[in-house]
Amino acid sequence: MLRKADVVDGALKLLDAEGLDGLTMRRLGAALNVQGSALYRHFPNKEALLDALADRIVDGLGDPLPEADWRRQLHVLGDRMRSAMLAHRDGARVVGGTFAPGLNTMRGADRAITALCTAGLAPAQAGWLAFALFYYVLGHVIEEQALAELPAGDNWRQRIEKLDADMSTHYSAALAALTGADPGERFRYGLQVFIDGIAQQIDRGGS
Repeated sequence: MLRKADVVDGALKLLDAEGLDGLTMRRLGAALNVQGSALYRHFPNKEALLDALADRIVDGLGDPLPEADWRRQLHVLGDRMRSAMLAHRDGARVVGGTFAPGLNTMRGADRAITALCTAGLAPAQAGWLAFALFYYVLGHVIEEQALAELPAGDNWRQRIEKLDADMSTHYSAALAALTGADPGERFRYGLQVFIDGIAQQIDRGGS
C-alpha cells in the first residue's frame, strides 16, 4: 500500500532528478508506478505535496543546538538551513514557494526564537529577527542554485557584461569581488553581518 511518506520520498527523488519544473503529479505517479488517484488520496493537489516536500527538505533544522552562546547557535541554524536546501536540486525554490509552515520549519524557528529570547529580546522581536534570518538564508541559496543551473560557459558576470552598461569603477570592483568569491564565504560574511546587527539591537536593550 502506498503511504504518504512514500509519496514524499518519490517526490524528493524526482526533484533531484528533474528539478522543480519537472516535478509533476503525472511524472510522480509514473515514477511510483501508481495511478494519479493514489497520489490524491494523500495530497489533494500539488501545492499540498510541495508543502510536505519543503518540510522534508529542512528535516533536522530543529535538532538540538550546541551548548553555546546565541551567536554560535544562530550560525549553526543558518548553516543547517543552507546545507539542507543545497542538498536537493531546487531545494530553496521548493521551500521558498510554500506558505504552510511544517513541523520542521516550526521547530527550527522555535530554536532561533528561544536563542534570541535567552539573549534578552522580547518574543515579538525575536520572532521577527528569526524569520528575517531565515529569509536571508533562503534568498542566498535561491541565488546559489540558480547560478549552478546556468549552462556551461554561462555565468553571472558574462550576463551583466553583455548589458554594456556604463557603471562606476566601484561597481565593477564590487562585481569582480562578488562573482569571484566562494558562495559559502559570501554566505558566512552576510550571516555574520546579520548577527552583528542583532547584537547591536540587544546592546541597545532591544529597541
